[in-house]
Amino acid sequence: TKEHILLARQVGVPKIVVFLNKCDILPDEEILELVEMEVREFLTKYDYPGNETPIIRGSALKALEGDAHYSNQVNELIKTLDTYIEDPFRETDK
Repeated sequence: TKEHILLARQVGVPKIVVFLNKCDILPDEEILELVEMEVREFLTKYDYPGNETPIIRGSALKALEGDAHYSNQVNELIKTLDTYIEDPFRETDK
Protein backbone atom coordinates (compact mmCIF):
# COMPACT_ATOMS: atom_id res chain seq x y z
CA THR A 1 0.00 0.00 0.00
CA LYS A 2 0.98 3.62 -0.25
CA GLU A 3 1.43 3.69 3.51
CA HIS A 4 4.02 0.91 3.33
CA ILE A 5 6.04 2.81 0.73
CA LEU A 6 5.90 6.01 2.79
CA LEU A 7 6.85 4.17 5.99
CA ALA A 8 9.73 2.38 4.25
CA ARG A 9 11.11 5.73 3.08
CA GLN A 10 10.68 7.31 6.52
CA VAL A 11 12.66 4.57 8.25
CA GLY A 12 15.40 4.56 5.61
CA VAL A 13 14.73 1.36 3.68
CA PRO A 14 16.96 1.84 0.61
CA LYS A 15 15.30 -0.63 -1.79
CA ILE A 16 11.98 -2.40 -1.96
CA VAL A 17 10.34 -5.08 -4.08
CA VAL A 18 6.62 -4.84 -4.79
CA PHE A 19 4.27 -7.84 -4.91
CA LEU A 20 0.92 -6.99 -6.48
CA ASN A 21 -1.33 -9.48 -4.75
CA LYS A 22 -4.81 -10.69 -5.72
CA CYS A 23 -4.09 -10.47 -9.43
CA ASP A 24 -6.33 -13.49 -9.87
CA ILE A 25 -9.40 -11.34 -9.20
CA LEU A 26 -8.32 -8.68 -11.71
CA PRO A 27 -7.97 -10.63 -14.94
CA ASP A 28 -8.07 -7.46 -17.07
CA GLU A 29 -4.49 -6.78 -18.18
CA GLU A 30 -5.17 -3.08 -18.77
CA ILE A 31 -6.30 -2.57 -15.17
CA LEU A 32 -3.22 -4.39 -13.88
CA GLU A 33 -1.01 -2.18 -16.04
CA LEU A 34 -2.71 0.94 -14.67
CA VAL A 35 -2.22 -0.27 -11.09
CA GLU A 36 1.44 -1.00 -11.79
CA MET A 37 1.90 2.42 -13.38
CA GLU A 38 0.33 4.10 -10.34
CA VAL A 39 2.61 2.14 -8.00
CA ARG A 40 5.67 3.17 -10.03
CA GLU A 41 4.61 6.83 -9.89
CA PHE A 42 4.16 6.60 -6.13
CA LEU A 43 7.57 4.93 -5.74
CA THR A 44 9.15 7.76 -7.72
CA LYS A 45 7.32 10.36 -5.61
CA TYR A 46 9.02 8.94 -2.52
CA ASP A 47 12.49 8.79 -4.11
CA TYR A 48 12.56 5.12 -5.02
CA PRO A 49 13.58 4.21 -8.58
CA GLY A 50 10.03 3.68 -9.80
CA ASN A 51 11.03 2.53 -13.26
CA GLU A 52 13.61 0.02 -11.97
CA THR A 53 11.87 -1.30 -8.86
CA PRO A 54 10.82 -4.91 -9.43
CA ILE A 55 7.06 -5.43 -9.38
CA ILE A 56 5.84 -9.02 -9.36
CA ARG A 57 2.19 -9.80 -10.01
CA GLY A 58 0.61 -12.75 -8.27
CA SER A 59 -1.88 -14.26 -5.90
CA ALA A 60 -0.68 -15.53 -2.54
CA LEU A 61 -3.94 -17.40 -1.97
CA LYS A 62 -3.81 -19.18 -5.32
CA ALA A 63 -0.17 -20.07 -4.69
CA LEU A 64 -1.12 -21.60 -1.33
CA GLU A 65 -3.89 -23.52 -3.07
CA GLY A 66 -1.27 -25.05 -5.39
CA ASP A 67 -1.87 -23.08 -8.59
CA ALA A 68 1.35 -23.59 -10.56
CA HIS A 69 1.34 -20.15 -12.23
CA TYR A 70 0.93 -18.26 -8.99
CA SER A 71 3.37 -20.54 -7.15
CA ASN A 72 5.93 -19.61 -9.80
CA GLN A 73 5.19 -15.92 -9.15
CA VAL A 74 5.92 -16.39 -5.43
CA ASN A 75 9.16 -18.17 -6.36
CA GLU A 76 10.01 -15.22 -8.61
CA LEU A 77 9.39 -12.89 -5.65
CA ILE A 78 11.79 -14.90 -3.49
CA LYS A 79 14.48 -14.90 -6.19
CA THR A 80 14.03 -11.17 -6.74
CA LEU A 81 14.36 -10.47 -3.02
CA ASP A 82 17.58 -12.51 -2.96
CA THR A 83 19.11 -10.69 -5.93
CA TYR A 84 17.75 -7.13 -5.76
CA ILE A 85 18.01 -6.51 -2.00
CA GLU A 86 21.56 -6.46 -0.64
CA ASP A 87 22.34 -8.02 2.71
CA PRO A 88 22.44 -5.27 5.33
CA PHE A 89 25.74 -4.28 6.88
CA ARG A 90 25.86 -5.19 10.55
CA GLU A 91 28.32 -3.95 13.14
CA THR A 92 29.37 -7.57 13.75
CA ASP A 93 30.53 -7.73 10.10
CA LYS A 94 33.55 -5.48 10.83
